[in-house]
This record gives sequence, structure tokens and C-alpha cells, in this order.
Amino acid sequence: MSGRRWRLSYPCVRPSFRVVTGKATQESSSAMRKKLYSLCGGRDAERRLVVDLLAILFGVGSWLGINSVYVQLPLLVGSAPEGWNLPSYLVVIIQIGNIGPLLYTSALRLKFVHDPYLIVALLALGSCAAMATAFIYDRTVYVFGADRSVPLFITVFALSLVGCTSSVLFMPYMGRFNDAYLITYLIGEGFSGFVPSIVALIQGVGGNGECRLVNGTGVEEPPQYVNYTPPPRFGTRPYFIVSSVILATSTVAFVLLDRLPVCRREYAAVNIGKGNRYDYEPNDDRESSGKAGVDDPSPSPAKPKRSLTRTNYLLLLVLVSVMCLFGNGFFPSVQSYSCLPYGNVSYHLAVTLSSMANPAACFLAFFVPKNSIRTIGALSALFVPFAAYALTTAITSPDPPLMHNVLGDILVVACWTVLIGLVSYIRLAITTLLRCEGGQTLVWVGVASQLGSLVGSILSFTLVNYTDTFEQYYPC
Repeated sequence: MSGRRWRLSYPCVRPSFRVVTGKATQESSSAMRKKLYSLCGGRDAERRLVVDLLAILFGVGSWLGINSVYVQLPLLVGSAPEGWNLPSYLVVIIQIGNIGPLLYTSALRLKFVHDPYLIVALLALGSCAAMATAFIYDRTVYVFGADRSVPLFITVFALSLVGCTSSVLFMPYMGRFNDAYLITYLIGEGFSGFVPSIVALIQGVGGNGECRLVNGTGVEEPPQYVNYTPPPRFGTRPYFIVSSVILATSTVAFVLLDRLPVCRREYAAVNIGKGNRYDYEPNDDRESSGKAGVDDPSPSPAKPKRSLTRTNYLLLLVLVSVMCLFGNGFFPSVQSYSCLPYGNVSYHLAVTLSSMANPAACFLAFFVPKNSIRTIGALSALFVPFAAYALTTAITSPDPPLMHNVLGDILVVACWTVLIGLVSYIRLAITTLLRCEGGQTLVWVGVASQLGSLVGSILSFTLVNYTDTFEQYYPC
């Protein structure tokens, strides 16, 4: 696709009504459609709902596999031999998935690399890995003198290849479309956490663990207790089967997004080079009035784009890396220590609601007409107290503040929900602000995100497994 020029200088053709008697209905439908398009951040002639739908389904497949694993942690930590340390292992394995972006970058030197084919292969791999997880999540292998969840680690690694590579392949792919569809894709990416959370809320966690006397009622035998947790509505196996079906649906949606002519007509005026390198033309329709026809030799001139200074450009890349360090690398590893002392229900709600906060933050971008560096800085400052409280509850485990108190349960769930929501919105705000710098900038945003996540996962894994900073709570 090197050097191919896609030029969209004409409005999308939409069906018109021919029935005179339905004029009132036509006007009402048109008004409703324009209102809907305005809510989606664009004018009526600038987008198609079918492309929005396919972009959302495509985005759902980016991190759905990994998010499915995260929201199942309240059930997985109870059966895995790693116990509360399981999240720290999984976070590191997920970051090892960054070998995917490295291999992709190296493969760009080869002439036969075709981005759409790679995307289809990755989504198909994710669907197969989710299906395999449904049947081997509880299997263990004896390694280094102890039982380990090796089969689960292997399938999580396969799912991480999809998520990590999506940051430098899926999102930059959307750069060939009009900029309104980038936010649509990111909303779909947010739904990759929302959909598993909805399924997890339906599944439930059973309830908080309790101690039960099993024997030792006699005088000579000491009493023995076991921790009992009520079962959920359905198990982990059906859950991952559902995830596999959703990933298969995302694969089909991308094929349609890449092949349908109605989708290709939504390309921006852009030169597409190898490896998602885009050069946007000055008269891109994103800034024009959208009234030029196919044969119009002089489309409306574009407004000059404002470029970020080099200092602001680098600061935004550093900030998105820091947000991912905490939001994707460090805090998911210690969330079990922060929430489980308050009970399985609190941990379950914190995991699921924080995953739902991601798409909620992305949807909020629909109603924010413009982001600025000042707004991003203010939200980053607001992030600090919530991060401090979450870290405090994790460090003070097994006796965090307000333990065995309803207020403590509410605070820890609300803290984690707002915390992840802020990380998601800040990342989205930075991405949309940097998007005007060109398609290659989106690749650098993905690289900065994954580097921050990698550093955070290594830091948390070291603290959790090789220090006494975090201690597990035992109900019995």
C-alpha cells in the first residue's frame, strides 16, 4: 500500500426520501439523525454509523482478552497456587507481550508486511487463546519446586500479544480514516473492558469468604478451620467461551471495515505509506466545509493546523507513559492487596466497575469539544490523591483503613473506579491532542504507553514477590 493516495473531497451520498406525503416524517428523521451525528462529534456529511459500529467492534477486540482475565481475578486468585501474587505474575507476562510490537517494527523492513492481514491473524489468535483458557485455566505444572499456573500463563501471553500489538498496529490503522472515527475506535477499545465487566457482574463472585469448622471438636484434637467462599452463578469456563465468541465477532467486523467500499469512502485525504505512516494533505476534508463535489477542482481551503511545540509534545508522551506505568503496570498488581481485605465482594466490584470506568471516560470525550494541555495537567493533579489512597490501602494490608466497615468498602471501590477512569480519560485526551501531528505520532503514543506499563509491571512484581511491602490477609 506504499504511496497509495486516498482522497476524499466529496460528501458521502445518503439515501433521500421520495414520498411526498412523508415529508414531516422525513424532516423529523433528518433532525434526529443530525442530532445523533452532532453527539458523535461530527457533521451529518462527515461520518456513517455503519463505520462507527464496525470501528467499535474492532476496538472491542484490542484488549478484551486481557480484560477478561483481569475481571476474573477475584475467582482465579482463590484457586491458583500463586494466590494473591497471581496478578503480579500476569502483569509481567502481559508486558512480555510487548515482543509483538518489537517484531512488528522489525517486520516493517520486509516488503511483504501487510497490516490488515496481521490484524486479522492477531484477532484470530486472541479468539483461540480465550477458548483455550476456558479449558486450562485451573491446570498446573510442577516447576521450580512448586505448582505453577503455566497453562494459564501461556494463554495469557497469547492474549497479551493481541493487546500490546494493538497499540502500535490497531490504533494507527484508524489514522487512515477521518479523525472522528479515532474516538469511535477508542470507545470500542474502552468497551473491551466494559463488556467483560458486564458479564462478570452477571456472573457474580458468590460472596465473602468465611471460616468453617471442619474437625477438632473433641478434647484431644485441635480445631481446624477452612476458608469457604460461596460459588458464583456460573464458572470461569463459560465466561471465557463468551470472550472467545466476542473476539471472533471483532475479527469479522475488522474484515468488513477494511474491505467494504462504504468504509473506504470514509478515508481522510492522506498518503498511506508502509507501517501506518501517513501524510495528511493540507486540504483534508476534516477541516473543509464538506461541500466540494467529485468534479470540483477547487475544494474549500483548510484552516491551518496548530502544531504542538517540541517541549509540549515530549511532555505529553512522558505523561501518557507515566499514566500507563501506574494504571496498566503497577496498580493492577497490588489491587488484590488493596481490596481483598475488605472482602471478595469489594474486590469483585472494584475490578468490574473500574473496567467499566474506561469506556465511560472515553464516551465523555464525545461531549468535550476540545482538550488542552491545561485540562490534562489539572486531571493529572486530581489523579494523585486517588492513587495515594489506593497505594495506602495496599501497603497497610492485612489491616487497611476502615476494615470491616461499610464506609471502607465504599471508599475503596469508589477510589479504584475513579482512579482507572482518570487514567483512561487522560490517555484519551493526550491521544486525541497528538493525533493532529500525523499517523506516526500514534505509533509513538503506543510505544510510550507500553514502555510505561512495562516499567510499572517490573516494579510491582519485584515489590510483591521479593519484599515484605505487601502482606496477604487470611480470614481464618
